[in-house]
Amino acid sequence: MDLLLWITIGFFMLGFVVLLSMKRSMESKLAFIKENPESAESSIKTKSIIWWIASTTAWGILSLILVVLVFS
Repeated sequence: MDLLLWITIGFFMLGFVVLLSMKRSMESKLAFIKENPESAESSIKTKSIIWWIASTTAWGILSLILVVLVFS
């Protein structure tokens, strides 16, 4: 098989595993923020959730680009 296909499959699967493993910790951070909206630690957790969303979006876009490259 083509090397680009294996890179795409590996990138997608590795990213999906990381996404699922971090999901639970992000849910607990969000619950903490909802319970303690005014604490100083809440600001730090909010930034980490925003970075997680941004990196997940970047992973998704890059995965789509790789899939398009494989099938074009």
